[in-house]
This record gives sequence, C-alpha cells and structure tokens, in this order.
Amino acid sequence: MAEPGEPLQDLVARALAEDVGAGDVTTESTVPEAAHARARIVQKAPGVVSGLAVVAETMRQCGVEHFDNLVVEGQWQERVPAEVLLATGTARSLLVAERTALNFLGHLSGIATMTARFVEAVAGTGARILDTRKTTPGLRALEKAAVAVGGGSNHRLGLYDAFLIKENHIALAGSLAKAVYGAHSAHPDLKIEVEVRNLDETAYALGTGVDRLLLDNMDLETLRGAVRLRDENSGPGSGPTLEASGGVALETVRAIAETGVDFISIGALTHSAPSLDFSLLLEPA
Repeated sequence: MAEPGEPLQDLVARALAEDVGAGDVTTESTVPEAAHARARIVQKAPGVVSGLAVVAETMRQCGVEHFDNLVVEGQWQERVPAEVLLATGTARSLLVAERTALNFLGHLSGIATMTARFVEAVAGTGARILDTRKTTPGLRALEKAAVAVGGGSNHRLGLYDAFLIKENHIALAGSLAKAVYGAHSAHPDLKIEVEVRNLDETAYALGTGVDRLLLDNMDLETLRGAVRLRDENSGPGSGPTLEASGGVALETVRAIAETGVDFISIGALTHSAPSLDFSLLLEPA
C-alpha cells in the first residue's frame, strides 16, 4: 500500500462501524448462529483486480476463518465471470463482511482498471501516467496503491513530500524566482515542480533549475513547443521532466503522449473511475 496513511486496520474498522453499527439486524434475526457457509467473490466485468488485502482485513475483522485469493493483482482479466476469492466461515460473519468488502474491492479495482486503460493507450511513447491529489478523503493511500496496481505511477502523496509551486504561490511570493529560492532554501532535499501555462512561462521556468514543469491545460502545439524549449535549453534526455495535465481523456491521451512529454497526470483516475462489478455468492457449508 502507498504510505503514509491511516493504518489499514483502523480504516477498515471505521468502514465496518459505519455499516454495521450496533449489529446486522437482518442477519442476526434470520441466520442461525451456528450456520457455516462458503463464499465466492466473482468478478463480473473485465478489468484489473485491486484491493484484495483490504477484503482480507475486512473478513478478518468480521471473524471469517479462511480465505484464499485466486487471482494476482495487476493482471487484466478479460474472461468473466471469474472467481477472485474463496472464503469459509460462519454465515453471519460472511454476510456482515460482504458489503464493506465489495465496496472496497469494486472501488479500488475500478481505479486500477481505468489506470490500466490509460497506460495501454500510451504504450510505446515513453510517457508515464500519474495520479493526483484528487482522491477520496481518508482513502488516498489505498487509491494511489490501486493506481500502481494498474500500471500507473504515484505523484506526490501530499503537501509534505514534494514541492508544486503554482500560480497562487508565485503571486504571494512575489515572483517565481523568489518562490523557487524559498522552496530550495527550506527543503533542499525535496524535488521542486513549477506550474506553467504558456511558452513564455516555460522559457522562464527552465532557467530556475527546478526538477519538473507542470504544463497546465496546454494544447498539443504548445506542448510540443514546451518540449522543444526544454531540449534546446538542456539537450535531449536532460533538464527538467515535463508533466502534461488538464482535461486528459482516453481519447486524447495518446496524442498528448506523442508530443514528447515525460508524464501525464490524470485526476479522473481517482475521482471518476467507475466501480468494477463484483458479487459475493454464498452456499451452506
């Protein structure tokens, strides 16, 4: 899992408390306490599975005795329905775990699946797909781990582990040069990235010695111009890396990658990925 973040045990405990509350009144009233069952979690749509460790922790906390993963996370599964996990335990434990486990699994697998589609779309270009901080509050570490399972790369985890100097920072610092100097002086060990919106800002930022430029909402022609400026200033394969961002879709990401940028960051990976469809099927044991 991506780190740091809330411990997995605590996160799952909060999710279960939200769902179970004082108890599952339906299960407790209809299912005999001594009844045992076998459960199969079935993937119903093509995609990449992510989040099996969270499923396992959910089942552990509910008292499920045994569970076995049947797939490897990160591999695209096209032929569905397909079994991804088997579990045995008391029927009550399995029923209590069901919705929370499937919520985590569907959400995280949806992120991994969308990421895998973007990674496949840029294959062979050299560009890498990045996530952003546009994550569900409290779930960032899990969501970024799902991006990695899908073949993407993690951007900074938060405001603490890398610099991203944007328009508002520059305005309040007084200039880009002052902002970069302040960042480097305060934390010389951290990478510095600067947001630029046009070629004039790109040319100026290239002279500041930063590690990466965020090319914000540039069209394809401007992106190609930014790549040329970087290569002319530093030479091909050197100088700051270039990250394209803003309004990236599956239909447009290939063309963006072919401009020569190094990274493409996509907020939709975590804020708009549709949940992958799974079911939990029970039978008496």
